[in-house]
Amino acid sequence: MKKMKWSDIFEWLIERVFFICAMFAVFSVAAITIFIFIKGLPAISEIGLLNFTLGSKWKPSANLFGILPMIAGSIFATIGAIAIGVPVGIFTAVYLAEIAPPNVAKFVRPAVELLAGIPSVLYGFFGLVVIVPLVSDVFGGAGYSLLTASFILGVMILPTIISLSEAALRAVPVEYKEGALALGSSHINAVFTVLIPAARSGIVAAIILGVGRAIGETMAVMLVAGNTPRVPGSVLDPIRTMTTNIAMEMNYAVDLHFDALFGTGVVLFVFIMILNLVTYFFVHRNVAK
Repeated sequence: MKKMKWSDIFEWLIERVFFICAMFAVFSVAAITIFIFIKGLPAISEIGLLNFTLGSKWKPSANLFGILPMIAGSIFATIGAIAIGVPVGIFTAVYLAEIAPPNVAKFVRPAVELLAGIPSVLYGFFGLVVIVPLVSDVFGGAGYSLLTASFILGVMILPTIISLSEAALRAVPVEYKEGALALGSSHINAVFTVLIPAARSGIVAAIILGVGRAIGETMAVMLVAGNTPRVPGSVLDPIRTMTTNIAMEMNYAVDLHFDALFGTGVVLFVFIMILNLVTYFFVHRNVAK
């Protein structure tokens, strides 16, 4: 039997460590998923799937657990964040990838990266102190509204959209742009007719990842949204999202109320998984191309 070298033993050990780390990640995801579904599905079953997801009243004291207002709040806030963050994010990515002078890009890019490192509670505090009074002064009302939450979330998703969209644009072969310019296209026209369509899979993946952060955000939204469990009738109405509903009531919830919050987590988990699957599709489609 051939004696193993120390280098071979070391390599074998490192491979096993890598395997254990990979399995730990898989185990963590599986454990969290199983726990949430075990705690949440019985409540959904007891309340009724339609009553739970389509019910418009959330009154735990009366055993009414309808999360439609929270689902609507999450969706509307995410749509508002997309309307604000996506155009700004894509145009900034185009500017950094194709237009910005090197000296300007060296200043803007770290600023974008700094946005990603700011804790969400600070975004919420800024919104509470600055944006809420501004909305109140301009539009009236208390200022805690869907509009305020959408603005804060739109700013929060900018780093994800900008960084990934810029990477997607830079990954487009330079021959594409050179070919468009050789055919008489202007620089800006080449960007919008050639580069952005060629990078669309990566850009869409960036948007979806940004949406994932927006729909899962808790603290910042809690501070500025008003947290009223009611389907908003306008952008100036207060909202409550699924994440804030869980965070606000988990400390004192008991019995069916407690399990219903886990049921809200199940619905939120399904939303996030759908987004992850869509992201996976677009990323691998982009790689395949």
